[in-house]
Amino acid sequence: MSFNFKRMLKFEINIGTKEKKMRLYAGSALMFISLFIASVPLLLIGLVLVATGYSAWCPVYSGMEKSTVEAE
Repeated sequence: MSFNFKRMLKFEINIGTKEKKMRLYAGSALMFISLFIASVPLLLIGLVLVATGYSAWCPVYSGMEKSTVEAE
């Protein structure tokens, strides 16, 4: 399995609706928890999950040529 760096730079939607919701909920929960326990790594992970969930694009998925978008 190889990682394609050129494909990683293309902003193609590769996150499906179910995973998008899971990323948004998990990311916001991690950010909320990080405020109370003052954990910077937890906050950063939460921010990445919310950002990838909101944009429906994951650079790691693009590099691995993976997609969870349901076929219409």
